Amino acid sequence: MRFALFGDSPGMLFQAPAHGLWPLFMQSFDVFTVLLLLGSVVGIALVFICMFEVRERNIVPPTSVNRLRDLARAGRWEDLAAAVRDDDSFVARVVRPAMEEKGQDRSTIREAAELAASEESARWFRRIDMLSVIGNLGPLVGLAGTVWGMILAFTSLGATGGQAGPSDLSQGISKALFHTLLGLCLAIPCLLAFGIYRNVIDRLCTRGTVVAAEIVERIPAKEAPPSRGQ
Repeated sequence: MRFALFGDSPGMLFQAPAHGLWPLFMQSFDVFTVLLLLGSVVGIALVFICMFEVRERNIVPPTSVNRLRDLARAGRWEDLAAAVRDDDSFVARVVRPAMEEKGQDRSTIREAAELAASEESARWFRRIDMLSVIGNLGPLVGLAGTVWGMILAFTSLGATGGQAGPSDLSQGISKALFHTLLGLCLAIPCLLAFGIYRNVIDRLCTRGTVVAAEIVERIPAKEAPPSRGQ
């Protein structure tokens, strides 16, 4: 659209600036935009990976848990040792080192299981750590792009001796703030997904720890020596 300037002759026309995200995106394309786009691609990929991995059937599958629990209740320790050796669930990986201490004192068996439970919980939480890293770095990269855009805008203002018009400054500032928008659009879904999956992992790992503790307490241990007073 073309508009005549108020008070000027009809021949003095100007082209209205185009508005919209895509023109602004093309005008703001720089190294910060590339970094934010790469972060968005990685964040989306991590979210989809977590959708398929952070599930009950991968952490504490009911069929596997019930089988291990039934073997422990029945006292079939050889079958239980073979089952946890071939199983890769949370409960099996916690019970496995405890079964290796079978016949030792109760505290040794418990310590082996507690250490394995801590390692397994940390292993699952590490799967979503990158979502938190990307979510926290996104706004910072966007802010760096905003600061850089403001520097360029005011540098152009100084180069013209302060003669740049409001339209020139507004365009530069809008380009600078667009980086902040990209950073927030990257951070919000990543941090949201991180919070959701963190709660899921915490709930499932807690459930697995409770089941593993029940099985570990049934593992035969060496009888503690009687105290001198007895």
